[in-house]
Amino acid sequence: MALFGTDGIRGLANRDLTAELALDVSVAAAHILVESSSNKDHRPTAIVGQDSRASGEFLEAAVVAGLTSAGINVYRVGVLPTPAIAHLVAESKADLGVMISASHNPMPDNGIKLFARGGGKLDDVIEARIEARKGEDWERPTGRNVGRAINDDTATERYLKHVLASVQTPLKGLKIVVDCANGASSFVAPEAYRRAGAEVIAIFNQPDGWNINDDCGSTHLHQLRAAVLKEGADVGIAHDGDADRCLAIDAAGNEIDGDHILTILARGFKARGVLKGNTVVGTVMSNLGFMHAMKDAGITVVTTPVGDRYVLENMIANDYSLGGEQSGHVIMRDLANTGDGILTALQLLQEVVRTGKTLQELAATMVRFPQVLINVKDVAKDKLTQSTVINSAIKSAEDRLGDSGRVLLRASGTEPLVRVMVEASSDSLAQEVAQQLADTVKKEISL
Repeated sequence: MALFGTDGIRGLANRDLTAELALDVSVAAAHILVESSSNKDHRPTAIVGQDSRASGEFLEAAVVAGLTSAGINVYRVGVLPTPAIAHLVAESKADLGVMISASHNPMPDNGIKLFARGGGKLDDVIEARIEARKGEDWERPTGRNVGRAINDDTATERYLKHVLASVQTPLKGLKIVVDCANGASSFVAPEAYRRAGAEVIAIFNQPDGWNINDDCGSTHLHQLRAAVLKEGADVGIAHDGDADRCLAIDAAGNEIDGDHILTILARGFKARGVLKGNTVVGTVMSNLGFMHAMKDAGITVVTTPVGDRYVLENMIANDYSLGGEQSGHVIMRDLANTGDGILTALQLLQEVVRTGKTLQELAATMVRFPQVLINVKDVAKDKLTQSTVINSAIKSAEDRLGDSGRVLLRASGTEPLVRVMVEASSDSLAQEVAQQLADTVKKEISL
């Protein structure tokens, strides 16, 4: 089984993802960094951050130990969003970034995300090289050749300055609630929105090491919905544990997902003449309603496999400026080189102020097709595409739905399961077809 998934290494902390593994991966990454450096007299540097999980404490210690023992100078920035690490790597011209986080996963999980020079995620080839060299024998530096670990107390303010530089229209007059998921955005998101001019009510912004994503954040929107309605707020913003996602709630309590946000931003970008190629990049999971909304707006949609790294790769290859996922990962290449939930929220809120329309009115330009997603657990996900029975069931479902629906089955890149997604003209039809397919998957490739 591959060590790296679609978004780095992820697993149950201290069981799948151990301190020993974190140290070995860090050493291997350091070796590749040193060997690929064009300046052999340059001592490589790394930025290391984490979300608020208790397990991040021992994993950070292991990562720092691995990197410094291999001769890398490490700047420790503490609890900050994943996109902050990407930005800081680019800004400081560091050779590597390491974010210790399992994003939206439950607290017992954790993960390691690696960023290359310039702040982009490592490509698959480099990850494969790191995995292949994990645990190899090596000559250890001594004396002045070992790396140093430095606490960087300026990182938070530098990241805030970066995101606030994107604010051209102050958010004066907006009352917002932000759910920080007791995660990495807890200390920066409320401050960013206040400095941008909004009246801010922060909830779930008191991380204690155990409560990250615990019935809060972008995967549990009912808490934010209740707070928006109670406070009479204009908008609710929800982040996940590492704050690379943004979802929203409008003043009436409706959920505004990543496809709605992309629709609003794409129309706004086009109106201001900054939508490069008149194109937005989505994924195979993008809702049919998003596709229709973009067609109505005269905007082209290009789709990629699920994963913001694939969205970004397509954007870079074709020089597009906007892309993202239904889950709330949104990439604006003129502002950042990775998905950033806080930047996304600031751009979304500016569209509300610029247009003078409510978030509900802006989101109404996209009518979401009913979608059902069923996670089928305990199956041999690597056999998904090999089953003729499953392939036949997919073909039958597609014939039944015609142009008014869509079917997608895919193996999760971060969890041991198969995802069955069905969109249809009605909830009942989507549910019926999805359940039939899920039952077929369970029967045919069950472990």
